[in-house]
Amino acid sequence: MKSPIYEWHVAAEAKLADFGGWDMPIEYSKGVHGTPGGVIAEHTAVREKVGLFDVSHLGKISVVGDGALEFLNLAITNDLMKISSGSAQYNLLCNPDGGVIDDLIVYQKSESDFFLIPNAANCADVALVLNERAPAGISVTNLHQEFGVFAIQGPDSQKLLTNLGLSPVLDYMQFSEVEIPGRPELGTIIICRTGYTGEFGYELLPHWDAALALWELLVEQIDELDGRVCGLGARDTLRTEMGYPLHGHELSLEISPLEANAGWAVALGKSDFIGKSALLSEKTGGLTRISRGLKVLDRAIPRAGMSVLNSEGSLVGQVTSGTFSPTLKVGIALALLSPEIKIGDEVTIDVRGRTSTAVVTRPPFVESHVR
Repeated sequence: MKSPIYEWHVAAEAKLADFGGWDMPIEYSKGVHGTPGGVIAEHTAVREKVGLFDVSHLGKISVVGDGALEFLNLAITNDLMKISSGSAQYNLLCNPDGGVIDDLIVYQKSESDFFLIPNAANCADVALVLNERAPAGISVTNLHQEFGVFAIQGPDSQKLLTNLGLSPVLDYMQFSEVEIPGRPELGTIIICRTGYTGEFGYELLPHWDAALALWELLVEQIDELDGRVCGLGARDTLRTEMGYPLHGHELSLEISPLEANAGWAVALGKSDFIGKSALLSEKTGGLTRISRGLKVLDRAIPRAGMSVLNSEGSLVGQVTSGTFSPTLKVGIALALLSPEIKIGDEVTIDVRGRTSTAVVTRPPFVESHVR
C-alpha cells in the first residue's frame, strides 16, 4: 500500500522501504535546502528545530454507537473513564493470554464516538477483534485509507502552526478539529498534541484527498524554519532514545505489557478487559523478564536479537531494539532482561561474536520535552 503523498516522496528522492505493508520513506537524500540528508541530520532537526514526518501508514478505526465507551473499556487495557471528550489515551489491546495484539492511541470525541490509531500492520487485526466483540448498535469501521497522518515534532512545532494561522491551546494528549485560515479546500483536520519522538509536537490527520495539499503547505513552513522532512529511520532512533516500545520488538503476542514496562497503561483495577486474568497471574507470580535500557560503553552498536550476558557469561536476556544514538553519540538498546539484572549493572552484548560492555539504565536515554 502507498501513502496519499507517495509520489511526493519519490520525487524527493526518498529511500523507500516496506513498513507494515506500506511503501514508506526511511530517509531523504537531501534536505529542503539541498543540504545532505540522512537519518542523523533528520534526527538532529527534530531535537533542535522541527521535523515533519509522513506516518500515514498508521491505522485508523472508528468505534461509534451508544455504549461505545463501556464497550471499548472492556476491551483495552487502560481506563477510558480517566479521560474526557477531546482527550487521547495510550492503550493496548491484548489477547486472552496477555500477549499484545497492538498498542494504539484512542481519541475520545464523545462517549459514543471514538477514533483509534493502531499500527499499520495490525490495523485489520484490531478492527477484527473489536468487530467480533461489538454488540448491536456499536459499529467498528476500518478507515485505514481515509485519513493521512503527518507528525510535526520539535521545539519549533508551535511556531510552524502559528505561521499557518493556527494557535491550538492543547495540553499533551488533547486534540481538536481545526480548519487552516484561508484554505477551506483542506477541510477539517484533526490535530493532536501527540508524537513518537519525545519532543514537543503535534500530529495532524487530514482527509486522504486533502493530504497532499496540506503536506506541501507544511513543507513550505519546514523550509522557512530551517527544519527537515524526516523519514521513519529518524523516527526509530528518536523513539529508541526515549525508550518508547515498538510492536514486534518490545511488544508482541509473546511479550506482555508488564514485561515491556508498559504496566502504567494497564488498569488492573478495572472490572475487566481482554487479558486481565492472565496479566494478574503474571504480576502475582512475578516477572521472569522485563524491558530495560542499555547504554554501550564502547564503540559497538547493538541490534535486535543480540544476546545479553552477565558478568559470569551466562545468558540473561536479548536486545529487542538497538541503534546508534545521534544525540548521545553512543550505541543504545532496549532489551528484555532477567529481573536479577538491576539498574546500574554492567552486562555484555554479543555483537556478532565480539563482546561489548553496556550499563543497564532506565529509559529515556535523553530528556523528554513532550510537555
